[in-house]
Amino acid sequence: AATLGLVEPADTDPAAIARKLGLSGILIKPVAPEEVVAAGRRLVERKKLQLRTGILGEDPGIHEVLIKIEQMAPVSSTVLIQGESGTGKELVAKAIHDLSPRRGKAFIAVNCAAIPETLLESELFGHEKGSFTGAAERRHGMFELADHGTIFLDEVGEMPMATQVKLLRVLEEREFFRVGGVAPIKVDVRVVAAANRALRQAMELGQVRPDLYYRLNVLAIYLPPLRERRGDIPILVRRFTEEFSHTHERPFHGITPDAMQMLVDAPWPGTVRQLRSLIESMVVLAPAGEVRAAD
Repeated sequence: AATLGLVEPADTDPAAIARKLGLSGILIKPVAPEEVVAAGRRLVERKKLQLRTGILGEDPGIHEVLIKIEQMAPVSSTVLIQGESGTGKELVAKAIHDLSPRRGKAFIAVNCAAIPETLLESELFGHEKGSFTGAAERRHGMFELADHGTIFLDEVGEMPMATQVKLLRVLEEREFFRVGGVAPIKVDVRVVAAANRALRQAMELGQVRPDLYYRLNVLAIYLPPLRERRGDIPILVRRFTEEFSHTHERPFHGITPDAMQMLVDAPWPGTVRQLRSLIESMVVLAPAGEVRAAD
């Protein structure tokens, strides 16, 4: 549900009032009826988008992310998502795909840091039979499998220089060669890339090619870490407790205000992923009553 509140002009901190009452938006009196209607309509549309994408929160940074997803999804331009590990970059990439004309086609996620350098090129572009020791048959790469769909390249800054050159060719020419191949292969793929560190800084350090950086950074989204959007923590806690209570078939009796405040004040180095894992353990191990600060 989207909830809108009206506050008096004398109220010194309307945002704090909104958080305390669990409001999705506020308007300061006096306000015209048509403004209330327009604000309500915007909130309803935002809530619909959050339900479709799974990206929850009332922080202005998250609102900006949702707006950019809506703006970027209909086109085929390359998107660069930057944010710390655990902020939900793949969720944003999937939302862009699901709201795009490509939503009926493949969405393939590749973690460039998780694949050994010697295998990454083959994983992305495929290889011909006999192209290297162990290549017993032709293999299609991720770009071929994602044809007419979307490929999500996570940790793109960890890609070796030689592979960066080949990726640049795909972005510019929409074609590539399999490892050991002699014929170019055309593809229609939208590339969404992500990095958990400043890619510009990596470029300045000589770890990312400048031409690749500028080709990736056509459209940009920044995902704030959880400690920069603490007002969203109660929203996420409620969502995760409902999810895991249903998944594990465990009744959850709630959480006391002081325990919730501990969660709001925590540093969260692992951001949303860390919070989600903690809430799952909380639901599984919860006592018979409410979860308290001591728990």
